[in-house]
Amino acid sequence: MLSKPKDNIYITNELQEPLKQLLSANNFSQTCVIVDENTKEHCLPKIKDFIPEAEIIEIQSGEENKNLSTCIYIWQQMTKMQLDRKAVVLNLGGGVIGDMGGFCASTYKRGIEFIQIPTTLLSQVDASAGGKLGIDFETYKNHIGVFREPLAVLINTNFLETLDSREIRSGYAEIVKHCLIADKDKWNEIKKKPFDQLSWDELTDHSVRIKAWVTESDPTEKGLRKILNFGHTIGHAIESFYLETANRLLHGEAIAIGMIAEAFLSYKKGFITSEECEEIKKYLVGIYGHPKVAKENYPAFLENTLQDKKNENKAVLASLLEEVGKANFNISLNAEDITTAIDYYNE
Repeated sequence: MLSKPKDNIYITNELQEPLKQLLSANNFSQTCVIVDENTKEHCLPKIKDFIPEAEIIEIQSGEENKNLSTCIYIWQQMTKMQLDRKAVVLNLGGGVIGDMGGFCASTYKRGIEFIQIPTTLLSQVDASAGGKLGIDFETYKNHIGVFREPLAVLINTNFLETLDSREIRSGYAEIVKHCLIADKDKWNEIKKKPFDQLSWDELTDHSVRIKAWVTESDPTEKGLRKILNFGHTIGHAIESFYLETANRLLHGEAIAIGMIAEAFLSYKKGFITSEECEEIKKYLVGIYGHPKVAKENYPAFLENTLQDKKNENKAVLASLLEEVGKANFNISLNAEDITTAIDYYNE
């Protein structure tokens, strides 16, 4: 199987041929692979044989390491390896490596080429496409970064065999989001299927096509691309709060909370029906459970929403559902909106 949702995105059952073609066609001076301890063990062996000369940079896994200190380490290693501007970086990992590895490549010597090889469901359906790169800063998600398209994205769902069920569920939240904002028919299809009967090949292709369509229309998030942030205004605020705690949530777990809360706001503002809102909540709670978020932390969540990248003129702007299968954006929220939405999630 080979699918091309976009000219530089390949969904394929095998990586060897497209990767060899990309490397030979561009005549790179050096190849560098960024991995963490997990992808070094489980994923690097799948490509190592056809990039024998590649240099390896290993970092620690986890969102808590997606920061400036790790970037400094990566830049130091690139410098020690004497990578020049004709070198290429292969980011072999999930969203952390894709976001941060791409950011480091884009800023090293004012920018060298990089190829994304996402290995988690979350990175395959979301982080790998669209050219958003960056790191967390002072607990704020993706606070420092750039827009820059990779030379290519190589997606192989066989890598998902290396993941546990919690990681798979985390990635699935973005698939649900894509259906809710852009494909009502697909939402009606997936909500009826048992989770263990979902086809990741099919759903990955579907999600990447939606994201490619949106991001090609609005590469730097001036308008339409903001719809991809449904669930993220409140979800990111909660994720950021728990980022450095023992109760840290995976991205998709936080976004599921955010989608429930923002579906409620979509209902309260007259966009969707109460029945549709309840259906979304029931479905997501069935997939992710219902961990409550403490009311005492609401002020911190509200403070985090003030740093949301969609905001303008100090107004918190969210993307809500205009209807199931279609989203709107730049909907202003106040503190009462946000707290009542989280209360709804907690009920």
